Amino acid sequence: MRARFTKMQGCGNDFVVLDERAAPLGLTPSRAAALADRRLGVGCDQVIALGPAAGADVAMRILNPDGSEAGACGNATRCVALLLATETGRSHFTIRTIAGDLAAEALPNGHFSVDMGAPRLEWNQIPLAIAADTQHLPLAAGPLAGPAAASMGNPHATFFVPDLAAIPLETLGPRLEHDPIFPERANIGVAQVLGPDRLRLRVWERGAGLTLACGSGACAALVNAHRRGLTGRAAQVVLDGGVLEIAWGADGHVRMTGPAAIAFEGEIALP
Repeated sequence: MRARFTKMQGCGNDFVVLDERAAPLGLTPSRAAALADRRLGVGCDQVIALGPAAGADVAMRILNPDGSEAGACGNATRCVALLLATETGRSHFTIRTIAGDLAAEALPNGHFSVDMGAPRLEWNQIPLAIAADTQHLPLAAGPLAGPAAASMGNPHATFFVPDLAAIPLETLGPRLEHDPIFPERANIGVAQVLGPDRLRLRVWERGAGLTLACGSGACAALVNAHRRGLTGRAAQVVLDGGVLEIAWGADGHVRMTGPAAIAFEGEIALP
């Protein structure tokens, strides 16, 4: 079977988007892994499959390069909002994920804003394998210790460090992702506070590895930084691939704003 795809990116976090709204393409975990392969497939951080959704504009499945499924992805949500805005000329959309419905808006400056919902902060909501203080987990590796944890549809642990450049996340990320405290594994963020409204962040993503940007990770980093008293409720989060604006509103919801772009379109024989 041959399938059309759209290659997209948000702050360098890149996706292969497939449209299954008219008919399923038989996208299995192994097929998603093959598409995500940067040498033998198209190459991406996640494969996104769009499908029909009663009561929403579209359903979005998020498949990692290892074939596992993610609950939410802020950068991918902005990319899907760009596709919907191009198709319909509208500016407001509801995008369904397995973690819940996300409201997205196309802004006049060409950026997109997504309501990522309220963070889940209890140990059993993240989830953790043990009851623990989610502001200071009993977790350490190398120079990293005592992260804060939050779920933004995916489990996240955020370590705060004085010098992000000194942290070998490529080495420590895989070990921490699979630590037994995380029964569903976790995204591992390392953040440096640059000011009360600015964070520098790198993320080792569960099932994907080190990426240029992680939208849900940026949301979790802001939430965890504010809980620690390190920032206000809004901040710029500087990632390797660009900058996201994150705000934790008085209503408890976290909103993320940033760019989205189409890189190219193509057709591929599904393996």
